Amino acid sequence: MASRVWLITGTSSGFGKRLVHLVLSRGDRVIATARSENNLNELLKECDAGARDNLRTLQLDLTEGEASLKKKADEAAAFWGQIDVLVNNAGIGYPGLLEEAGSTLLRKQYETNVFGLMDMTTAVLPHLRARKEATMVVVGSRSAYRTEIPGLGPYALTETLAAELAPLNIRVLLVAPGSFRTEGIYGQQFFIDNNIADYNPLRELSGKRFRSIAGTQKGDPKKAMEVVVDIVRGEGVAKGKTWPGLLVLGGDAEADVRAKCTKTLEVLDEWKEVICNVNFD
Repeated sequence: MASRVWLITGTSSGFGKRLVHLVLSRGDRVIATARSENNLNELLKECDAGARDNLRTLQLDLTEGEASLKKKADEAAAFWGQIDVLVNNAGIGYPGLLEEAGSTLLRKQYETNVFGLMDMTTAVLPHLRARKEATMVVVGSRSAYRTEIPGLGPYALTETLAAELAPLNIRVLLVAPGSFRTEGIYGQQFFIDNNIADYNPLRELSGKRFRSIAGTQKGDPKKAMEVVVDIVRGEGVAKGKTWPGLLVLGGDAEADVRAKCTKTLEVLDEWKEVICNVNFD
């Protein structure tokens, strides 16, 4: 199998950092990106000489703008003359109650998680299209299936991209992990800069829950990224299986997705007569 070139964002810690080491261990090449040059240098130091031959680093910030990211994507592609896999892993979560946080916090989060992701995607897609066969991975969250948790409102395009890119032979994998023990995942403070008295009990409860999670997560991020590499390469647990499109990771995530699907089906069943009775006579 020919060696693939992976461009991975957000490699200073967590899923991204582990993914770099796992991809290198399979003999593929990696372009690791992060906001911090120091963190990228530390990543290089962690690799032995053989692995470093297959690793290049590139400093970038998803919020620096599409024009700048296009230049950096071109620079990345010039390392080995190709990019076969884009992993949109970098992201950030700002927890808070929606009315208290308002659009200010929402815009701050969307700047990275939506607009930054889209800028990175459009910057790299010309290089993926040039390969005639490529892959894009988006590391999202099961929180999109657990929207009833107060404080997660700001943390929730990939399915549409999958449909648009399929005719170009670019596969898209949306990863929806549950609770995994990654560094700094709960590093942001719960938003409390605009307290509304009516929300005092809910804010206190939500903030306490948020602060209690770090270090208790059952998910092993290395095992999770092993699965991602298997799927992209068609090896290991993915051998003989069809491309999933959506990859839910973690028992907690599986339970949440099933609960969301069950609730949706229950509403459809109960309201079917009403739902289907709104066409012109």
